[in-house]
Amino acid sequence: MAEGLAQQAGLPLAVARVLAERGVDAADAAGFLLPKLRDLLPDPLRLRDMEIAAERLVQAALEGQRIAIFADYDVDGGSSAALLLDWLRGQGRDATLYIPDRIDEGYGPNVPAMTSLAADHDLIICVDCGTLSHEALAAAQAADVIVLDHHLGGETLPPALAVVNPNRADEDGDLGYLCAAGVVFLTLVQAGRVLRDRQKPEPDLMALMDLVALATVADVAPLVGVNRAFVRQGLAVMARRQRPGLVALSDVARLDGPPSAFHLGFLLGPRINAGGRVGRADLGALCLSARDPHEAERLARQLDELNTERRAIEAAVRSEALAQVEARGDARLSWAAGQGWHPGVVGIVAARVKEATDRPSVVIGVDGGIGKGSARSVPGVDLGRAIQRLAREGLLIKGGGHEMAAGLTVAEEMIAPAMARLGELLARDLDNRTGAHDLRISGLLEGSGATPALYRQLEDAGPFGQAAPAPRFVFADQLIDSASTMGDNHLRLSFRSPGSPALVAVAWGAMSGPLGPALIGAKGRRFHLAGKLDLSTWGGRERLRLRLDDAAPA
Repeated sequence: MAEGLAQQAGLPLAVARVLAERGVDAADAAGFLLPKLRDLLPDPLRLRDMEIAAERLVQAALEGQRIAIFADYDVDGGSSAALLLDWLRGQGRDATLYIPDRIDEGYGPNVPAMTSLAADHDLIICVDCGTLSHEALAAAQAADVIVLDHHLGGETLPPALAVVNPNRADEDGDLGYLCAAGVVFLTLVQAGRVLRDRQKPEPDLMALMDLVALATVADVAPLVGVNRAFVRQGLAVMARRQRPGLVALSDVARLDGPPSAFHLGFLLGPRINAGGRVGRADLGALCLSARDPHEAERLARQLDELNTERRAIEAAVRSEALAQVEARGDARLSWAAGQGWHPGVVGIVAARVKEATDRPSVVIGVDGGIGKGSARSVPGVDLGRAIQRLAREGLLIKGGGHEMAAGLTVAEEMIAPAMARLGELLARDLDNRTGAHDLRISGLLEGSGATPALYRQLEDAGPFGQAAPAPRFVFADQLIDSASTMGDNHLRLSFRSPGSPALVAVAWGAMSGPLGPALIGAKGRRFHLAGKLDLSTWGGRERLRLRLDDAAPA
């Protein structure tokens, strides 16, 4: 099929293989390779309460009302808040930014914060949170409340003027793949229509696409539908280096060259998240929305320092969590809990445990008899829905999320029974998984064929990420020239095949699993290597390398 597609559409074979894997035929190839927002953007009014939310936002902006933005402390929440702050500034308005402290307040709206905000504001907009916050939103009746969210909804909605959420129980779910920033962007599109109808100037929404792209990738939203256009066009906007906060973050992350989806997820995202994990919760949103380059640089440096601190804390918790998981030996669910584990790193440790075990994972930090945890899932297993059911059954104090990620609060004595029940709830999805341990291979490559030109051809079929994996290639029978550790947990290889130049491979986090120890002493031996191509730029020079996923002795 790939050969025929290459001939019919006039595409390089490597690109045609990726399109064939996605089920794209020759007639649709051009549209797939150039996803355009105007072709893929859904009508915002497909979402319930959208008209009410957009009208109320415009009214508050035009009348100079007092507006507060209550946002989650992760990248999606910070980006969503920055989107609204930018849009309101375009209307000549400022807003109060409120992001709860992860440790003292936890996730989502709480009664004291909402009561206080309602006393001083006319409109409160909750972004990336609020769908399940019935009590907290009821405490804010002195103000109008709008919820712009994407987390799974319950059977009833909270008492708000509008709840715009593609994952409400009464939505059809067709747009359920959007992150919160995607929902906010659709709201701003509808707000633009309202402004046009009132013959008011409309802000340039395309200039906001960098924030939508960042949130979409960092929140691991599936790169399907309009999300592909969000990310593709957002990366183009980001490459212009016009947003001071993203410029400063790119510089402290030593990003030397055009950004890619990989950079958003693995270089910029962790730094923005660091404020909410181990520092001030609002640092990420403040950096993203900063207009002064010097202020943006100061905030970016703080986030970079906090990210370094976060990595050290994470490494200690990860080691203990993996030891627990190995000792427990559960075939369905990987979970661990520990006294004093920092709640700011349990989410990222859960992701690391999931990667190491290929099972849904939950990591819980316990303090004062209460456990606060994060959960990460594997494709095909709806973790958020199962966590919500645990909460309804009374095994959790609270819990919620979406298919791939969730959070929970649980009494210490209920951790074991809650995790046992979670394993039962996930059993059917897990039993239906096929090929969980197989690597999908797009083709074989020789070292001489791995070039920057090939990489750029493949990028035309991107962006790559959740639900749209980058093509993976096998380099067969490679001689390992060197193998060494990078940092405390990564692996770097130099390898080559006869007659080809040496290439570098990097395996992130490999030393905490079986791959790193298997290769660290492999100098002079031959291996089959499988991974994805990556292009880095340093000092103006391009270097292709392999992001290693697996290896086997030749």
